[in-house]
Amino acid sequence: MLMLGSQFQQRPVMSLQTGTRIATTSVPVINPGELKIVAYEVEGPLLAEKPAFLRTEEIREVAPMGMIVDSADDLVGIDDVIALKKLYDLDFSLINIAVIDEHKKKLGKVEDYTLETGSFVIQQLHVKRGFMKGITDTGLLIHRSQIIKITDTEIFVKSTAKKVSEPVTETTRGEFVNPFRAQNPQVEPLQSDR
Repeated sequence: MLMLGSQFQQRPVMSLQTGTRIATTSVPVINPGELKIVAYEVEGPLLAEKPAFLRTEEIREVAPMGMIVDSADDLVGIDDVIALKKLYDLDFSLINIAVIDEHKKKLGKVEDYTLETGSFVIQQLHVKRGFMKGITDTGLLIHRSQIIKITDTEIFVKSTAKKVSEPVTETTRGEFVNPFRAQNPQVEPLQSDR
C-alpha cells in the first residue's frame, strides 16, 4: 500500500504483547543510497534508551491505530545496530531538499514523499514549486526511476522536457493532394452489355 511519508510522523507504535502504545514515531532514518526508510526514531516515557529506534523490518503491520510490533523489545538503541548509527549520523532528510533537473534548472523543493508500506521504499517525491511558479503551476510528482543522483543538499532528476535540435518546418495546405479532388479526374466510362 502506498502512503504519504508525513502520515508516519507522530504515529503510535503499538505492542501486540501488551496491547498498548509503547512509543510514538518522530523522525525517519533514511538510507539515501537506496532511498529507503530503515528506521524511525521514537519517543515516549517508557523508553529505557534515548534515542531509541524502531527498525522498519520489525513492523508487522501498518494499521489505522498505528504501527504494530511484537513487543517493546523490537525497539533498539543507537549503539545496538552499527549500520543504523552510520545512517543516523548522516542526518539526511528529504524534506526541503532542492530538486534540480539534468539541465541544472531548479524544479523546487521536496515537501513530502510516497512510500510503499511493505518495504518502506520511497516511490515518489512530491515537489513544491517556487513562489512564482507556484502561482500558475501545481506541484510535481517525481518517480524514483527519474532520480539520477542524490547529494546532501540536492536531488538531480531526469528532465521530461525534450530539447529540439532541428527547427520545425511549416507545412502549407497545397502540399497535400486529395485524390478525390483532382483537377482533371479520369473517369472511365461504364461499359454496357449491349
